Parts: sequence; structure tokens; C-alpha cells
Amino acid sequence: MSDTIEVPERESMEFDVVIVGAGPAGLSAAIRLKQLNPELTVVVLEKGAEVGAHILSGAVVDPVGIDKLLPQWRDDPEHPFKTEVKKDRFLVLGPAGSITLPNFMMPPLMNNHGNYIVSLGNVCRWLGAKAEELGVEIYPGFAGSEMLYDDAGAVVGVSTGDMGVRRDGTPGPNYARGMALLGKYVLIGEGVRGSLAKQLISRFELDKDSDPQKFGLGIKELWEVDPACHQQGLVQHSFGWPLDWKTGGGSFLYHLEDNLVAVGFVLHLNYKNPYLSPFEEFQRFKTHPSIAPTFEGAKRISYGARAITEGGWQSVPKLTFPGGALIGCSAGFVNVPRIKGSHNAILSGMMAAQHVAEAIGQGRSGDEIAGYEAEWRSSEIGKDLKRVRNVKPLWSRLGTIGGVMLGGVDMWINTVTGGWSPFSTMKHGKTDAAALEPAAGHKKIDYPRPDGVLTFDRLSSVFLSNTNHEEDEPVHLQLLDPQLQKTSEHDVYAGPSTRYCPAGVYEWIEEEGKAPTFVINAQNCVHCKTCDIKDPNQNINWVPPQGGEGPVYPNM
Repeated sequence: MSDTIEVPERESMEFDVVIVGAGPAGLSAAIRLKQLNPELTVVVLEKGAEVGAHILSGAVVDPVGIDKLLPQWRDDPEHPFKTEVKKDRFLVLGPAGSITLPNFMMPPLMNNHGNYIVSLGNVCRWLGAKAEELGVEIYPGFAGSEMLYDDAGAVVGVSTGDMGVRRDGTPGPNYARGMALLGKYVLIGEGVRGSLAKQLISRFELDKDSDPQKFGLGIKELWEVDPACHQQGLVQHSFGWPLDWKTGGGSFLYHLEDNLVAVGFVLHLNYKNPYLSPFEEFQRFKTHPSIAPTFEGAKRISYGARAITEGGWQSVPKLTFPGGALIGCSAGFVNVPRIKGSHNAILSGMMAAQHVAEAIGQGRSGDEIAGYEAEWRSSEIGKDLKRVRNVKPLWSRLGTIGGVMLGGVDMWINTVTGGWSPFSTMKHGKTDAAALEPAAGHKKIDYPRPDGVLTFDRLSSVFLSNTNHEEDEPVHLQLLDPQLQKTSEHDVYAGPSTRYCPAGVYEWIEEEGKAPTFVINAQNCVHCKTCDIKDPNQNINWVPPQGGEGPVYPNM
């Protein structure tokens, strides 16, 4: 905002608890708080236009969290858990064929029977309605943009972003100052790589005793398929082609109800080759002879992308700070081999709520709810993550074949021994940004053109995500040093931003006789956060745009 323009002071509202993010963690925390003490005032901020609008996941859900939060949920005719898993299938893909792995070889925790294939967005819409029935206030379309602190440095609340700001930073005709939402405690459930969580982790050095967080990029499409190709309740996971055996990643096909199939591709963001394009690899994956027949005569109806935390047990930062805590994917509770995190998100929201309610009941506020930090590793969340803690490091060091095999053996040993591993707890090493190598050491990848039937380009895909941003607003993808972007990202790494972004946000425009120009098409952004994670110089900072903008996923 320009220094020459006076802006009004923020109006403020006070609550007992302020929660950022209407995902599984935030909504479960809100519900649990009201279950424990109906008199508590609880508000949930959600940057999406509606609850569920920015939620994207596979998703196969382990109901352990929902069972604890809402024990009678199966009696609710409106619940979204319509498709129980009936069959598990694991494939190793080669260029021309596949091998099916016998289910008896898989560690027990990989068994999906008793789990449900769902739209996680619809789960959150359902949880949102449950929360509102209990008296929780939910404010969709309001992004938390700034943490608020008292004179002692404790968190006291969150401010929402100003609305109606022009691209040059000046107030437009519809300008409205953001609100300050103040609480005795603040819970941060923004999801992966949230902007407020980043600030808090840095300010309070929450990650000083943990490994670097690791990430994957998940890209998903939803298709309506021919009934003859539909197998309701089938969960299929695969790894291998089109990736080489040194690049980590995998894929899924989930058969929901109503002839719907969710197809997705997860690429580990510690890949080395700057010419690799996760989006193009996903499109190639669909052409495999073991995959393509599912989509004969089918119609693609949705598209989206989202980063996933993959660091697990050893990368979870300290969860608590004066005045609040991290919950859900802001904390990094995804179980990578299972490709599941919503159950742990729900459990973490409930756990944090328990400790916050106890603290408020004791007349406390603004201090550290240390009991939450002390409890999680010995809880169901910790036990879930500890058993798989070495899978990601083994995969990263040994490649897909050796890493997956040894990771599977390690999961078996952990299951039998209750958490002991011959590898102890392996380290992750460098960040995903530091893993990228200069272009000079790699060859360009020649990706085939999309056919518009089974494979598509990025812009037509973004169209299906219903993404929208105002043209005349500040760019929410902040380039910290334009010169560094040219001398390093372009000259050394050959412009990987044009490939790792699954929404076509970044372009290098090269005209003869002129220096290359870096263009940011922020209106395309689907809020996956990959740029914030993978830029080799950490030169792009993702912050929320004006509230309500971004994708609007109806059923992802």
C-alpha cells in the first residue's frame, strides 16, 4: 500500500479461538471445541469462495478420524462417504506393460479395505455444515494475510487481506480494509506450505530441530467414464513409467460412485532434471496400455493440482508457539506410502482443540499449549507416521525399485516391532529446491502434443478448475529478485518454472535482440504452491490473493 495514502484502521472482532483454514483439520478443531464447550466462540477463516472450493485430494479416507469426531456419522443420510473400497490393486508400470503386485506382499497398513473413496471437498462441505450447526462462525472468501502479535511477541489473532486493492497497491473504488480477528488462541490449518505457517515457522524457529520438509506435487482429474469401464470401489496405485527409475512418484485410479473415476499423479519434488514437467508426465501416464482403456468414451469434468507434504515423522516442526499451534497439513501429517493425510488432519485438529479448551477452561490465553506438542508423537498420528518414516529417504537414495522394495520391508519390520527399524530414522538431506540441478547436466524432454481426447494442454485444464483472479490486483506470486530470476532460473536452470507449474502461470518470453522477459500470469494460479517450493533460489513467495479467488473445485 502506498505510504502517501491513508488507510483506515482495521475493525476487530474477538473470539475465544480463531482457526485459519476450513479444511479437515480446521473444521474438526472447530467442531471438537464446540463439543467440549458449547459456550466457546469459534471462527474459521477460509480463503476459498466457499468451504471446499480449494480442497483437492485423491482421496481415499481412513475413517478413524471421523469415527472419533462424529461417532454416529453413518446414521446421517447426507454424509459423503458413499463408496467403500472393495478392491486394492498395485501395479508397476513399464513402457509397454505392467506387473501386478500380489496384495499379500504389501504391508498391512497399505490395505484400503474399510476405507472410503470420496471427494474431500464434499467432506469439508459436510463438516462445515456440522460446525455451523454447533454455532461455529465460518467466513469463506476471507484469506488470513497477516499474523497479529502482542507486545511480548505472542500471537493474538489474524488479519484478513484488504479487498479492492489495485495492482499498483492503491485502493480501488471497492476498497475495503481487512478485519482483525482476535483470539485467546489461533490454530493454523492452511494446508501445505501455507503463507502464515511459513511466517510462524520462521519467526519461532519451529523447524530448527527437524529435517527439511519434503513435498510432492499432486495433479488430479475427475472423469465420467463408460459404465462398462467402471468398477465402483476399486483403488489402484502404480509407480514406474513414465518416470525413470531414479525419479520418485506414483499414480492412482479411484473408482467412485456414479461412473466417476479420479485419476491422479504425484511427483516427488526432489527431482533433479529442470526439463521435467509434472503436468506432461501426468498426461503421458494416461496413455499407458494398462490405464488408457478406462477412459475410452469418457469425459473429463474437473482438473486441479496441489502440493503434498512428504517429509513425515522427521520433518514435522514444533507444533506450538505462544498463542497457538499448527494443525493438519500445515504441520505435515501426510503418510506418503498410503497417500493419506486427512485422517491425521482430523485427529490433529481434535487433539489441538482438546488442549486449547482445557487451557481456556483454566483461564489461560496467549501461552503455549505445550501438551499438544508433547502428545502427538505417542498418539495415533505419531504411530502412523513413525512406521513409514524411512520410505521417502530410501526412495530418494536408492531410486524407485530399490527404495520401494526396502521401504516395504522396513514397513513390515516397523509393523511387527511396533516402530523399530534397522535403519533407525533416516535423514532427508537437502530441500526440494536445492535438489534441482543445472540444465547443462541434463537433456531436454520431448513431450508429445496433447490429443484433446485423453491428453490435454495446461490452459484448457485450468479452465476446468474454474480459476479466477481479478486482473487489476497485486500479483500474489511475489518475485523477490527479478535479476536473479534471469541470471539463475533462466540462464542456469533453463526456466523450470515454465514446466513445474501445472497451470501455465510462468513464461519466459524470448525475442531476438532482446533480453528474456519473465511473465507471471497470476490469474491462472490454482494455488498449488509448487513455485514457492521448487524455485531453485527460493525467489518466488506465494501469498494469498484477495479472498475468494483461485480455483472453485465442485467435487475434488
